[in-house]
Amino acid sequence: MAEAEHTSVENKFGCGLLTAVFGKKGGGMRSRRGTSMASIPPVATTVEPNNPHNLVMSPSFAKRRKNPEEAKGPPRHHQKTILVHHQPTKVSPSNSHQQPSSAAAAGAITTATRTNNNINGTCASNVKVSKGAISIADELESMIDEYQRNNNGNNHLVRASSSNVMLYGNLGNLRQPQQGNYGEKNGKYLNSVMGNVVVKKQSDCQSQATTPICRALSTRMDPEQLKIMGNEDYKNGDFAEALALYEAAIAIDPNKAAYRSNKSAALTALGRLLEAVSECKEAIRIEPNYHRAHHRLGNLYLRLGDMEKSIYHYKHAGPEADHIDVSKAKSLQVYLNKCIEARRLRDWNTLIKEAEAAISGGADSAPLIYALQAEALMKHNKHREADEVMKKSLNVDTDACTKLFGPISTASILTVRAHVDMAMGRFDDALSKAQGAMRLDSNNKDASMAMRKARAVAAARAKGNQHFKVGKFRDALMAYEEGLEHDPHNSVLLCNRAACRAKLGQLEKAIHDCSSALNVRPDYAKARLRRADCYAKLGKWEASVEEYEMLLKISPQDEEVRQGLMEAKERLKKQRDEKC
Repeated sequence: MAEAEHTSVENKFGCGLLTAVFGKKGGGMRSRRGTSMASIPPVATTVEPNNPHNLVMSPSFAKRRKNPEEAKGPPRHHQKTILVHHQPTKVSPSNSHQQPSSAAAAGAITTATRTNNNINGTCASNVKVSKGAISIADELESMIDEYQRNNNGNNHLVRASSSNVMLYGNLGNLRQPQQGNYGEKNGKYLNSVMGNVVVKKQSDCQSQATTPICRALSTRMDPEQLKIMGNEDYKNGDFAEALALYEAAIAIDPNKAAYRSNKSAALTALGRLLEAVSECKEAIRIEPNYHRAHHRLGNLYLRLGDMEKSIYHYKHAGPEADHIDVSKAKSLQVYLNKCIEARRLRDWNTLIKEAEAAISGGADSAPLIYALQAEALMKHNKHREADEVMKKSLNVDTDACTKLFGPISTASILTVRAHVDMAMGRFDDALSKAQGAMRLDSNNKDASMAMRKARAVAAARAKGNQHFKVGKFRDALMAYEEGLEHDPHNSVLLCNRAACRAKLGQLEKAIHDCSSALNVRPDYAKARLRRADCYAKLGKWEASVEEYEMLLKISPQDEEVRQGLMEAKERLKKQRDEKC
């Protein structure tokens, strides 16, 4: 009975979709021909009256397919070849009410029907397929399409001409990314089933890491099983795979709040906090009293620096939250208020202190708090420290930031970023951010000033560089000085002016400019190299050696620095010998 049922299901499918996707062994298309089937002639099939699903091969085709060894004994059931019926076929009403074989089988019938139409050009409008079959097939296709979109086209799934879904490989063989062909060893195939689709033993498959999409397909699209698998990956620290599995579950059942909440947890672990916020909001929309989603959203808002929303969601989290969570959010709100007050009073030291306390207290991804701290550091001309602070901040898209924090706060954040970029010599980025801030808040005076300064400094540097390239060092020097009138502590303009003064023989002034640049950017290698060269030209070999040694610590592989250090040491030794 089991054997007859097995044969019936295989005959229903008529193509390799079940074998390639759901892992069924035996059955499927056995042809050694290529993926194109246009050349296969129509083949008649015989249906036994007592078993309408038991398709029998025509003698000519069976004879052509058998090899000498198979001809000696009766054909084995797992090697039967199922032919694609070329004539339009009607499914009788009685067949549709038979005992349910499986939803996957119905999906395979739909795919086989599409294949028939593509190969033979026949019309399948007279074929009746259940709604369940169409929905399963459509869900499978949407799941694969979403996987491909998420990978920006860099995937290994392709669609063969027979409408099967397979991993990309030579001659249509299934492949795992970066792992070679299934069953391939030293150029030969193991467990090969007549060439086109090669399946490994179960033990071999379990020994290798599988991609999330293959694991998702192997579950026959059960969203709960996908969630369980995602939970296992999350516990093991495989957050990217967990995210893929949660997304697959959502694709099947988008109205399950637990899947959205779990996806939010995976996104949080990957540092994609704003996306995590969106997923938590969606989970709460689906299930307004979902306590865990409220608690997760409260934690996210706390990290992002929005204490009011954090407290609100903690209060709606039920037993998931306790008084400690609420107290923590209230304490951070106090720190944030102190930061805002210190900025209003222009008390930059207090602002730096309170901002650091807020970050250490849990607001470790709050763009506004990082921006306030960076602004205070810029006021102290600590450009490198300010740049490091902004690098730690959550770097998010302007639109997403505006949606979460509002246009006023986002404009303030962009203004600070513009000042930091300009101080570090990233003039184009500074101008772009300043313009973005003005679009969001046209009344922001700091943003307006940053935009004017960025334009003036960028134009002065471009003009000075043009003069310097053609040897007009005095004109270049004047151009750089014009830019320094707008930004007196700009390290790039100071270093460029030092280069002009060195060319004009003003070595002491050049050293002074390099020192000014290094005061605001101690790690500015170009300024230190120029100062070392100026010291060498003045015969101050000891100072030159010190500069080169500091440069060698920063860039140990720099050959120019090594040569300069060797030469400076030799000159210093010679100078000391002459004094003796």
